[in-house]
Amino acid sequence: MEETRENKMGIMPINKLLVTMSLPMMISMLVQALYNIVDSVFVSRLSENALTAVSMAFPMQNLLIAVASGLGVGMNALLSRSLGEKNFKAANKAAMNGMFLEAIGYVIFLLIGIFATKLYFTAQAGQGEITDLGVSYMRICLIMSFGVFMQFTFERMLQSTGRTFLTMITQTTGAVINIILDPIMIFGLLGMPKMGVAGAALATVIGQIVAAAMALMFNIKKNPDVTLDIKRFKPESKYIKTILSVGIPSIIMASVGSVMTFGMNKILIAFSSTAVAVFGVYFKLNSFIFMPVFGLNNGMVPIVSYNYGARKKTRMTKTIKLAVIYAVLLMCIGIVLFQTIPDVLLGLFDASDYMLEIGVPALRIISLSFAFAGICIVLSSTFQALGHGMLSMFVSITRQLIVLLPSAYILSKLGGLNAVWWSYNIAELFSLALSLIFYRHMYYKSIKPLEITE
Repeated sequence: MEETRENKMGIMPINKLLVTMSLPMMISMLVQALYNIVDSVFVSRLSENALTAVSMAFPMQNLLIAVASGLGVGMNALLSRSLGEKNFKAANKAAMNGMFLEAIGYVIFLLIGIFATKLYFTAQAGQGEITDLGVSYMRICLIMSFGVFMQFTFERMLQSTGRTFLTMITQTTGAVINIILDPIMIFGLLGMPKMGVAGAALATVIGQIVAAAMALMFNIKKNPDVTLDIKRFKPESKYIKTILSVGIPSIIMASVGSVMTFGMNKILIAFSSTAVAVFGVYFKLNSFIFMPVFGLNNGMVPIVSYNYGARKKTRMTKTIKLAVIYAVLLMCIGIVLFQTIPDVLLGLFDASDYMLEIGVPALRIISLSFAFAGICIVLSSTFQALGHGMLSMFVSITRQLIVLLPSAYILSKLGGLNAVWWSYNIAELFSLALSLIFYRHMYYKSIKPLEITE
C-alpha cells in the first residue's frame, strides 16, 4: 500500500545513508571539475582570443546554471519533505511544478540567446574577433540550454528520493561525452569539420542533453516514488511559491559569486595581471577541494528534508553533525595540500617564477579558511533543506559582498598584495559566526519542537 511505503532515508542508519547518498555525488562533482578544466585547455590551444571569448561567456553560463540549479534545489527540498510526510500526491505535484518552472527558465535563456548575445559581447569587447567567437559559442549554449534545465530537473528528482548513484551515472556520462567530443569537434578529428569554439559549445550541450535523457529514463524506470503525469498537470501557485522561496535565494547566492569575482579582479589588476591569473588558478584548484563538499551537501539535503517531513529530529541532527565532521575532514585535506605543495599545484598551470612568487603565499593564506568554509557550507545547505533559503542568501551576500570585497580593498591599500588574501579568512569567520547564530535560531524554531518518533 502507498501509505506504508518507507523510503530508505527514513530507516537506514544515518552514517551509512549519508555515505551511500553523498559518495556518488562527490565523485560526479569531481568529474565536473575535471571536465571544466579540460574544456579550457582545449579551447586555449585555438588562440588566446578564443580562450578570452569563452571566458567572457562564463558569467552568463554561470547565471544559467544558477537558475537551473536553484529551481532544482527548491523542488528537491519540497519533494523530499513531502515524501517524509508520506504525502505522495504532494511529492508528485512538487516534481511537476518544478518541471514547469525549469521550462520557464529555459524559455528566458532561449530568448537571451536569440536576441541579446551580440549585445552582451559588444558591451564587453566591442566589435572584433573576440565578440564574433563569443557570440558563436554562447548562442549555441543558450539556445540549446534545454539540456541543462532538463538535467537539473530530473537529477534533482533522483536525489530527492535517495537515488544519488543514478545521478552519478548521468553526470559522469555527460561529462565524459563532453571531454571526448571536445577535441573531435573543436579540431575536426575523425572526419568531423573543424568548428573551433562552436565545436566546444556543441560538445557541451550534447553531453548535457544525453545526461538529461538518461535522468528522465531513470525517473520513469527506476523511481517509483515520483509519478510524472504531464497530461493532467496544472500549475499550482502553492507549490510554485514554496519552490521559489528556496530556489530564488539559491539563484541569488550562485550569482553573487560572479559579482565577487569581478570585484576581486578589479582590486588585483591594480597590482598586476599575474595577480588576477593567480586568483583564477586558485578557483580551478579549489574546485577539487570544494566540489566533494558540495557533493556531500547534495546527499545531505534530501535526508534532512525527508526526516524533517517525517518529524524525526534525531535523524536530522545526526545527519547535520556527521555532514559537518566529513566536510571539515575534506577541507583539512585541502589545507594540507595547499600548505605543503602549493608550488606543485601552481606548476600544473605552467606557472612562471613571478606567478609562483605571488601564488605560493596566496594559496597558503587562503587555505587557512577552508575548515570554516566547510562548516558554513553544510549549515547553509541545512537552511535550504528546511525551507529557510533566505538565511543562506543573507549569509552568502554578507560574506562575499559586505565583508570580503571591502576588506580586500582596505587590505590592498594598507598591506599590499599578500594582505589581500587574508580577506578570505576574515570573511569566513564572519560567515561562520552568522551561520551559527542563524542555525541556533532555526534549531529552536523548527527542529527542537519536532516530536521524536524513533
